[in-house]
Amino acid sequence: MDGRDLVRSVRAVGVVGAAQGMRTVRAAWRRRRADAAGLPPRGAERARVPGAVREVEPGPGGGVLRFDRSELRIFVAVNGAVFWGWDGAAPEPSYALADRCPEPDPRAVLEPDKNGGWRVVAERVTVGVSRHGEVQVCTPGGVCLRRDLPPRWWEPVGGGAARWMQRSEVAADARFFGLGGRASGPRLRNGTYRLWNTDPGRAFSPGDDPLYLTMPVQTVVADAGTHLVFHDNSWDGTVTLREGEEGAGSGHDRAGTSELRMAGGPLRCWVVVGTPARVLHVWASLTGAPALPPAWALGHHHAREDFGSEQEVRRVVSGYLEHDLPLDAVHLDTDHFDGHRVFTVDTDRFPKLPVLAEELRRDGIRLVSVVGPAVGAAPGDAVYDSGTAGDVFVRDASGRVVRGVVRPGEAVFPDFTDARVRAWWGGLYAERLAQGFSGVRHDMDEPTSFAAFGEPTLPRSARHRLEGRGGDHREAHNVYALCMARAGYEGLRELAPGERPFVFSRSGWAGVQRYGGTWSGGAAAGWPGLRASLALVLGLGLCGVPYSGPDVGGSGGDPSPELYLRWFQLGAYLPLFRTHASPRAGRGEPWEFGAEVLEHARAALAERRRLLPYFVTLAHLARRTGAPYVRPLWWSAPEDRALRDCEDAFLLGDCLLVAPVLDPGADRRAVPLPRGRWYDTATGRAYEGPARVIVDAPLGRIPVFARAGAVLPVRGEDGGLELEVWAPARGRTGGGLVVRDAGDGWDEPEVERYGVGWEGRRVVVEREDGGGGGRPARPVRVRGLREDRVQT
Repeated sequence: MDGRDLVRSVRAVGVVGAAQGMRTVRAAWRRRRADAAGLPPRGAERARVPGAVREVEPGPGGGVLRFDRSELRIFVAVNGAVFWGWDGAAPEPSYALADRCPEPDPRAVLEPDKNGGWRVVAERVTVGVSRHGEVQVCTPGGVCLRRDLPPRWWEPVGGGAARWMQRSEVAADARFFGLGGRASGPRLRNGTYRLWNTDPGRAFSPGDDPLYLTMPVQTVVADAGTHLVFHDNSWDGTVTLREGEEGAGSGHDRAGTSELRMAGGPLRCWVVVGTPARVLHVWASLTGAPALPPAWALGHHHAREDFGSEQEVRRVVSGYLEHDLPLDAVHLDTDHFDGHRVFTVDTDRFPKLPVLAEELRRDGIRLVSVVGPAVGAAPGDAVYDSGTAGDVFVRDASGRVVRGVVRPGEAVFPDFTDARVRAWWGGLYAERLAQGFSGVRHDMDEPTSFAAFGEPTLPRSARHRLEGRGGDHREAHNVYALCMARAGYEGLRELAPGERPFVFSRSGWAGVQRYGGTWSGGAAAGWPGLRASLALVLGLGLCGVPYSGPDVGGSGGDPSPELYLRWFQLGAYLPLFRTHASPRAGRGEPWEFGAEVLEHARAALAERRRLLPYFVTLAHLARRTGAPYVRPLWWSAPEDRALRDCEDAFLLGDCLLVAPVLDPGADRRAVPLPRGRWYDTATGRAYEGPARVIVDAPLGRIPVFARAGAVLPVRGEDGGLELEVWAPARGRTGGGLVVRDAGDGWDEPEVERYGVGWEGRRVVVEREDGGGGGRPARPVRVRGLREDRVQT
C-alpha cells in the first residue's frame, strides 16, 4: 500500500463514516497486496522499433508488411475506414466493434510507392507506409492529414505485457476533440489526458482529469479535412496533445502532435476520413448504431440524492404538478434499497412501490432506478447467494473472490466480461420491472468504491474471463461499465421485448452508445461546473455517444438562483434533461429558488415540451446516421477556424443554434454565426453569417437561433404535431425531416421529408418523399417573413 492509497482510504473514512473506516483501509491493503503477488514485477526492458521492411504480402483491401522486428497488417474496409495493426494485431476480438469486422474493400490495392515504401489507394483515402514503418493518411488529392511515426515498444526481459508509444503529427492548424468525457473540452488543448475511467471522489470542474468515461477516440479537425482515429486498446494509457503553430521557426509550420502511451495491449487503430457527418456515420457503422431512447426519456427527468420515502416522492411530484411544471421521469437513488443492497426495496420507507409507480405512470411520469455493480457480500442476500452459486464474481490471481467497500459495506463484483454472467445479471432486472421501474441508471460502474477513489476498486491483477480469452483488470477495467451496460440493455430487452430499454451509465467505453447514453456525473455546483457539463456533452457526441446530459444544478454545493436557472436553460436543449436536487444543499426543486426562477424555469420547460417532436426526430436520425443531437458550430463548416475555436455555443441538429449563458451577471453575449441567414427565435430578427453578433440574454431566456429554411417539427397548442418553418432567404430554398414516433416500441416510423421555397411572395412547403400527395400532412406556421429586419 503506497501513500496515495493511504490518503484515499483515510479520506474515505470521512466520506462513509467511522463504521466502515477500517473496512476501507483493509480493502486498500488487500488490493495492493493482491497486485504485488499477482502481477509480474517490471524489471529490465528491451526497446524495439519495427526496423526496415523486408517482405510485402498484398491482400484484399491492403496487405501485410513484414519489417525486421514487427509486422504491419493494413487494409481499407468497404465503409471507407482504414485499419492497421502492428505485431500481427487483428481487428478482432474487440469490445468496440458492434458486429464482425467489415469486409475489406476489394477495390483498394497495396502498391509500391516512392523511396521503398508502399501505399494503399482507396476511393476516399490514400495510406502510405514508409520503408521504416511511418504511416501517412492522406486525402485523395495527396494532402497529409496524419503522420504516425514508427512506434516503439518496451518489452520486459523476463516476459509480460509490453508497453508502447505511438507519436503522431497533424496539420499546424488542427484542433483536437474527443477522448470521451473531458471537463476541459470540447477542444482539447495542450496537455496530457489519461485513458482510465475514474471516479474523482468529489465534484469536478474543468481541469479535473480523468473522469468517469474515457476512450481513445480523437476527432481531429483541420483546413485540409476531418478525421477520426481510434486506438482499439482498453489498457491504461495517456495521450499528450500539443497543438501546432503556423509560421513557427523561420516561417515554417510546427505540426501538431499526439503522443499515445499504453501500458500494454495491442497497437491497432482505425482511421476515418471525411466530413464530420460522414466520419460519425462510419464510426457508428463500426461500433454500432446508438440505442433509441423511449419517447418519454426525451422529456424532463428529476432526481434526488435521497427522497427517503414514498411520501417525499409524492410531495415533490405534487409540487411539479401544482406549479405547472412538466415532468416525465423521477429517479430514485440507493436510499430506496434495503440497506443500500441492489435489487431490493426498503419496505418500511417504500411499502407500496409498485402502486406508487402505477400512480405516477397514470400522470405520464416514469420511475427510473439506480443500479450499481456492487453486490453486498452478505450470506442470505438473494443476489449474493445466487451469484456465489453461479461463480459470477471477480476473483484475484490466487482464486479468492475480490471484495471492495461501498454503501452496503463489503461487496463483490460480477465479471461482466463473461456472457454467462451478463445473462445472469440481465435476468435480475425482472425485479426492477416488477417494482414498476421503466428504466435504469448505472452508477459507480467504473467500478469504484469508497476505498479507492481515483484508483480501481478491483486490483489490477484481478482475473477476468474476457469472453473466454482470459486476462486481468488492466485490460478489463475500462470496458467493465460497457459490459455492464450491455448486460442491462440485453436483459431489459428480453424481459420486456415490446419496449425500448432505457439504460444510461456514468462510465463506459467506445461502443457504449449501442446500449444507451450517459450523464456527466458530479459536476461541481459552480459556474466552472456549468461550463464543464456542456464540454462533456459536446465531446461525447464527437465520440459517437449522442444521448447525454449533466445533472442540472451540479453536485457538492448550493447553486445560486442565477446559476441554477442558467443551468436549467442549458439543460432544456440537451438530449438528457435531468435536474438534480441535493437535500444537503437545502434546496433543489425549481420553486425553492424563488418566484422569478420558477417563472423562467416554467418557460424553459414549456419550450422543451414544444420541441419534443424535434428531439424525437434527432434521436431517430442519430440512430440512422450516428450524428449527435448536440453538435459543435463547425459541424457543417470545419474549415471555419473561428467556429473551431468556439466552445460556448452549439448546434441542436441542423435547425437550431443555442448560445447558453455560462458566466454570472451576463445579460448580453457574443454569438458566432455560421454562414447563412439565422433568425433570433425570440425577436424574429434575422442575421447574415458568417458573423459575430451581440444579442440580449436576459435572465428569462438564452439566445436561440433558427437556420433560414429550417423545418422544425414542434408540438402545437392542442398537443398535435405542427411544422414550424423559418423562411429561407429570397432566391434560396430549405427543408427538413420529420420522424413521428408516439410510442416506445420497435416499429420503424415513417420519415417525412419537406422542402421549402419561394413562389412569388409566398413561402411554399412541399412534402418531397411522395407521401401526402406532395402537400404537408401537418399544420404549417411560417416565421421570419419580416426581411426588413435583416442585420449584416
